[in-house]
Amino acid sequence: MRQARDHGGNHRPLRPLGKSATDPGTPVSRRAFSQLAAGMPVAPVLIVFGIAFFDVIGGSGMFWLPLLAAGPALAASTNGPRGVLCVGLLASVLGATLGAREAGPGRELAAVLAALVAVTLASTLASALRGRRERVLAAVRSVAEAAQHAVLKPIPETVGPFRVAVRYSAAAAEARIGGDLYAVVPTPHGVRLIVGDVRGKGLPAVEIAALVLGVFREAAYDEPDLLAVVGRIERSLARNLGPDDFVTAVVVGHPRAGQLEVVNCGHASPLLISAEGGVTVVEATRPAPPLGLRVLVDEPPCLEILPFAEGDQLLLYTDGVIEARDRAREFYPLAERVARHVSGEPEHILSAVHDELLAHVGGRLHDDAALLLLRMQDVGEPVPVAAEARGAAVAEPDGRGGDESVPVVSRTRARAEVFSSGPSR
Repeated sequence: MRQARDHGGNHRPLRPLGKSATDPGTPVSRRAFSQLAAGMPVAPVLIVFGIAFFDVIGGSGMFWLPLLAAGPALAASTNGPRGVLCVGLLASVLGATLGAREAGPGRELAAVLAALVAVTLASTLASALRGRRERVLAAVRSVAEAAQHAVLKPIPETVGPFRVAVRYSAAAAEARIGGDLYAVVPTPHGVRLIVGDVRGKGLPAVEIAALVLGVFREAAYDEPDLLAVVGRIERSLARNLGPDDFVTAVVVGHPRAGQLEVVNCGHASPLLISAEGGVTVVEATRPAPPLGLRVLVDEPPCLEILPFAEGDQLLLYTDGVIEARDRAREFYPLAERVARHVSGEPEHILSAVHDELLAHVGGRLHDDAALLLLRMQDVGEPVPVAAEARGAAVAEPDGRGGDESVPVVSRTRARAEVFSSGPSR
């Protein structure tokens, strides 16, 4: 009555017309029948009644009755053991009733009922085994999801002064993770991120991806120099990779307002989306080999300084995106498609690009694909200033500490924009 008063007016609580099946006062037989009916699947029951109906109106004796076994057989593919037993019991009762009415007791009726019982028992066993496999698969999927969160940790929408959006699709239909990797880490030295692609697929690629991300997350906090972070990853991979393994990656740092540091190790060139809507391919001035292949060259990787103002965006991706082919074997034109969807919402851009990518390949990718979009907020949070301790060392090649001379390239806005999204936003 309190609920009726709280709602105001003259509402009165409704009384049930009859006792519920779960009411302790309900007869045991009624409760059992209600539970039995609740577990009975609809489609197989309709099939059983349909066969019985054709048998009645056809008047063809025992001709239709063996088809009653289709009911429990179908129930095994969609329902649990209780549902299969319910359908089998219904089919057996109808078969016995119709058989006795049309042909009377005999060997033929006994054979039909024996077949129904045998199919019901076999279907019940198949249903139980299917349910067990589904539970095992659900457990494996939960482990895979936990592994995904451990390896590819969820990235918040806002990290420091940036808005971030991520899209990731594994090539394997049931897989949650693959050989592509990404991470965004706020550190005392500014926000740092990595996007990479491990050669190969399967569990070995996942293991290498986990290794790279673990080393990156630790080194990003410890090392004030972005090239030192790359060096830590390189040394770790040199101890753990096979002779034919390597990792392509782009490592990005934000040491001070208005700048990004970019180190490209054999990876696909990022796309810079200006605040005015132009899309520029950020090609490496001095390409470096992939991580794990440093021993093949004597030169260290090149650090490039990229102007990055408020409203600018940087798109990093893996080769599963640009190497995706349609039925005509044409590659996906990422830069061109991104230019069509430029906006101030990173999530909107990636959603549109990801949907177009899936449509381009016909709905299923044949390689892992990752997209990560970074946008400098127009009115952002205070930018980390830890890079002040490094002074002019970031911008001046001769001022960098250490025994090794490290090349630094400073880019300007004078570089040509190869794509345009049209009028300014």
